[in-house]
Amino acid sequence: MAAAGLAVLGLLLTGCTGIQQPGERQARGDLASVQQAYWPGATVPGSDANAGLSNYLQFAILTQPEVRAAYFDWAASVERITVERSLPDPKLTFQAYIQDVLTSLMPGLMQDFPGPGKLKAAANAASAESKAKYFAFESAALKTAFTVKQMYYQLWFLDEKIRINRETLNLLTDLEKSARAQNEVGKVTLQDVYRAQIEQDKLTTEISNLEDSRRPLTAQFKGALGLTRDQPDPALPARFESTPLDLNGDELLDTAFARNPRLKAMEAEVRMAEASIAVARKSKVPDFSAGLQAEVYSPPFYWPQASMSLPIWRDKIAAQIAAAQAGKRAAEARLTSEQIAVTVDFAMKSYDYRESTRELALLQDKLIPKAGKSLEIARAGYLAGQIDFFNLIDAERMLLNFQLEEVEARTRREIILADLSLSIAGIWPAGAPIRPPSPGNPASSSATSRSQTH
Repeated sequence: MAAAGLAVLGLLLTGCTGIQQPGERQARGDLASVQQAYWPGATVPGSDANAGLSNYLQFAILTQPEVRAAYFDWAASVERITVERSLPDPKLTFQAYIQDVLTSLMPGLMQDFPGPGKLKAAANAASAESKAKYFAFESAALKTAFTVKQMYYQLWFLDEKIRINRETLNLLTDLEKSARAQNEVGKVTLQDVYRAQIEQDKLTTEISNLEDSRRPLTAQFKGALGLTRDQPDPALPARFESTPLDLNGDELLDTAFARNPRLKAMEAEVRMAEASIAVARKSKVPDFSAGLQAEVYSPPFYWPQASMSLPIWRDKIAAQIAAAQAGKRAAEARLTSEQIAVTVDFAMKSYDYRESTRELALLQDKLIPKAGKSLEIARAGYLAGQIDFFNLIDAERMLLNFQLEEVEARTRREIILADLSLSIAGIWPAGAPIRPPSPGNPASSSATSRSQTH
């Protein structure tokens, strides 16, 4: 009895380690692989004016709270695999017979054993859930990268708009001087001077509005980087960086179907629903309990105990299986819907890219050069008294509008490229602090299974 007591005490103090399932080993290996490159507490690169766009993307992915939350959700789902495949905790039991005095005392140990295959099915369902959580983490990281790029391009081209408007304002100042000179020699009325001043006032207000719009854009850029209100505003990268992307339609769409994290998450949900069906079907398998009690006052005398659950409620079992099957059909429908959405988004974004590229070529190669020449001719004609000030102002407005449209087209094209690359194709940006695990391959660092030991 003393030896048995010591054995039970040692068991309780040291605990047990269960046998890892293949899905659990792969999930832990993937988590370890990603954790080597990404950890929310890692040192992040500084976001100063000398840093490139890739430094800002690294910074955002490491510090953005949404990415951190998704990472820890995934890490928690990996730990739940161990919980689901483990046996229930054993139970210590005590039984005593008391008449006038204590006549019998029987301590014991009881263990519940789920029916054959139940723990494996539950572990498979948890493994599928962890894969879906990983792709949710990947989606959050790519979404953050896209938001950073979007705000970066809008801020960069805001400076271009301000520059163009200031150059036009200088041009209007020269036109006002020309109008004053023409008025002094009696060629035009003072009305032309006022018209020039009106255009200057309008443009000055527009420049003030553009400069003021930097504040909300900077706040969005700061938020995308995961910086809080008490941290200083980030400096914009000193050099412009476009998004390199090979827009071969069929190949890029194939890449999207192979790597898009939303699609991969939906596929994982289908696998999770299939595992849930297996779990539901195991509900018809009975569970077992086994134990042993020892009589303290009359050793060596033992009382073995055993029990078995009776899954007799067939309607309940059928409902569980039907619910799991319906869940699978819903997951498959969501996957198909997402595949259609990705295809449509890709087609629309590809068209938007081609449209903006054609518009940009038209503006840069034809409209802006011609508008510049038209303004030169109008200015010379005004000084010669051949055209009125209205035609001169119209030529100036036309050039300004074409220049601003060119900036808008460049901004739109860069955002479309970032969207196609990150949100649709799921291509990780260069220098991203995450190394996605190889799909389907367990990580070698945790490939060694651990046996059931005490």
